[in-house]
Amino acid sequence: MNVRFLPLLLLGCAVALTATGCNDAPGKPKLASEYERPDRVFDFATLYKQNCAACHGESGRNGAAISLANPVYIATAGVANISRVTSAGVAGTMMPAFGIKAGGTLTDRQVQVIAQGIADTWGQASALGGQAAVAYASSAQADPANGQKAFSASCARCHGADGTGLTTDKGRVGSLVDPAYLALISDQGLRSIIIAGQPEQGMPDWRSDLTGANARPLTEQEITDIVAWLASHRTSTPGQPYQQHP
Repeated sequence: MNVRFLPLLLLGCAVALTATGCNDAPGKPKLASEYERPDRVFDFATLYKQNCAACHGESGRNGAAISLANPVYIATAGVANISRVTSAGVAGTMMPAFGIKAGGTLTDRQVQVIAQGIADTWGQASALGGQAAVAYASSAQADPANGQKAFSASCARCHGADGTGLTTDKGRVGSLVDPAYLALISDQGLRSIIIAGQPEQGMPDWRSDLTGANARPLTEQEITDIVAWLASHRTSTPGQPYQQHP
C-alpha cells in the first residue's frame, strides 16, 4: 500500500463508520440525557420488582413479609393505607420507608403508582363477598384476657391454645407468641394477617375463623383483643435464651 494514501484511507473509514452507526458501537458511554432518571420511572412492574419483591415475593406472595396479592387485604387496607405504609414504613419492623420525605428514594407519584398498581393487579371488587369490611386499624380499648379467650375459640385448632403452634395434617404451624417473631412484626401487621388471612398458607380471613353451628366472623373487638394478647408476649430481649442481667 502506498503510505501517501493512508491518511485519506483512514479518513474515509471514519466517515463510513459515522454514517453506519458508530454512535451505537458497544462500549460507547451514554450521555446523561440518554439514561432514564430513577425518579422518572413510573412503571408498576419495574417499581415493584426494585422495591417490594424481595420481601413480598415476585408475584406478591410467598415472601417473608405479608402477602400483597391478597384481595381481602387490599379491600380492607385500601390504596390510601398501602400508600402511607409504603412511603413512611413501619417503625420497629423490617418495613423501611420508601418515600423521599421519610428518607427513602421514591417520589410521592412513584409511591402512588405502587399502591394503585397493587390494587389494580391483585385486587378484586368481590373480595369481601358483600361482607362489610372491618377497620384496618383499631382505636378501641384492648383487653388481652378476652383476646386469649377469643384466640382459644377461633385460632387454637391450628395455632394451639397457647399460640405455640401445632402439627396438623398440612404440616407444622409455627408459634405466634415467640418473642423473636413478635419482634419482627407490628401490632398492625398482626391485625392485618388476622383480618386478611394468608390464603397461600391455608389460613382463612376473619370471616371464616369458626366452623360448625357457631361459625361467624370475628368481631372488630375480638380482633383488637387477640392482637393485644399476642403482643403481650413480647419481651425486651427477643431471641435471647435467658434474661439478661446487669
